[in-house]
Amino acid sequence: MSTTTTSGSAAGADAVGSNRWYLSSAPIVRALVHLCVPMAAAMIVSAVYNVINAGFIGSLHDTALLAAVTLGSPLLGLVMAVGDVFGTGGGALIARLFGAAEREPAQAAEIRGVSSFAFWGSIIVGAVLGGAGLLLLHPLVRLLGADARSFHATTSFVAVTLAFVPVLAAAFCLEQLVRAEGAARQVMVGLIASTVANLVFDVVFILVLGWGVAGAALAVGLANLVVIAYFAIWLARHSEHLSLAPRWFTLSPTVVKPVLAVGVSTLLQSAFLIVTSLVLNNLAGAYGDGPLAAMGVAVRIAQVPEFLVMGVTLGVLPLLAYSYGKGDRKRLGSTLRTSALTVGGISLLFAVTAFLFREQLFTAFVADRSVLGLGVTIITAQLVAMVANGFTGLLTSLFQATGRALAATVMSVTQGVLFIPIVLLGNLLFGLPGIIWALTVTEGAVLVAGLVMWLVSRGAIDRGLAEGSPERAAEVLEQVEG
Repeated sequence: MSTTTTSGSAAGADAVGSNRWYLSSAPIVRALVHLCVPMAAAMIVSAVYNVINAGFIGSLHDTALLAAVTLGSPLLGLVMAVGDVFGTGGGALIARLFGAAEREPAQAAEIRGVSSFAFWGSIIVGAVLGGAGLLLLHPLVRLLGADARSFHATTSFVAVTLAFVPVLAAAFCLEQLVRAEGAARQVMVGLIASTVANLVFDVVFILVLGWGVAGAALAVGLANLVVIAYFAIWLARHSEHLSLAPRWFTLSPTVVKPVLAVGVSTLLQSAFLIVTSLVLNNLAGAYGDGPLAAMGVAVRIAQVPEFLVMGVTLGVLPLLAYSYGKGDRKRLGSTLRTSALTVGGISLLFAVTAFLFREQLFTAFVADRSVLGLGVTIITAQLVAMVANGFTGLLTSLFQATGRALAATVMSVTQGVLFIPIVLLGNLLFGLPGIIWALTVTEGAVLVAGLVMWLVSRGAIDRGLAEGSPERAAEVLEQVEG
């Protein structure tokens, strides 16, 4: 079935079967289900995989191996961020160009340059970072916090991971580019296929061959090669405009600037999240193992609604960008309202449910009564923060979709900038409760900042919609012909 239909008035089986149809003219609720449900499902599958992968390592009964994977996690987070720099920025620009192509077909030709730059840019930057990391391997492992007992295992895990940095970055980038086509189901299939491949490789490399954490890292790298192959084949067969061919690679400012301007916000966000996690863990650890254990359980409980909300806020980005590029004010506004209601509904439903059954949920994870009381307070703070974070994520997606790079960057860094002084001051003034509620206070402040920037940006967004509307394009054409 062709996926190149771009006319909002297209009808019949071809239009209904086209992923682009969901972006251009499908009912908003149907479009959101198509774009967001597969994203949320794939994220939940990935979370389940993380638990199973830890089980494979744990079956070796060596805490140094588990410590190595934990210490190497920030590195994987940074690699994902590198891929997202090109994937999020490139995907948002591609979706806007698809929308603009409905009124100016010539815009479609630019998409090849964007997709090629994003894909090969992620590989090139990934290769540079991976090579630098391998040259500085031992200092990097010490920086990650490895002690004498876990140093060898951590070195093995990090070395293999660094060798696959270009592959990992390209896989994360391609995921975003395929989503820009409106092909959320294909993204879900690719991510689930990667998870299945990863589990198979884990069995072979860890349980059969006994390669330990090096085998775990190798499994991740090869599974992402499977993702790249799947997405590349799908694009070659089904996408008329996206291309990964090197001949379309360009360093044109009209491509590089908007891609990096939006994409860098995700890199900064990931960097600050790593810093805030390190600060939080160190402060909470000073109060003993109980608070750390309670926080770990609270995070796991809050993960399911968080992934569902992220499925909406990430999945809706191509639809927002497409509507903006097309100049469709009504569709953009309707998408934003429906998404906000969905995010609010999911957040409140799970927050209220988890709060009412908080003790039952916690006892399913931990039997220590001393941890239970503290855990109830932590999960309450986490759930309130989750509600605010859902709307913050939606605003960030709106800024990225409409090319508001500065606003998107501010949203991405504000949490990290505010959290560190808030948690330090909270610890100083209120002790452990100040640490527990610091994230909630920070998320509330970020949401307020986002709402203020949205109000300030509405004029510029409205002007962009007016300039991109089909009516405005017709007026300009009449003036030129006149």
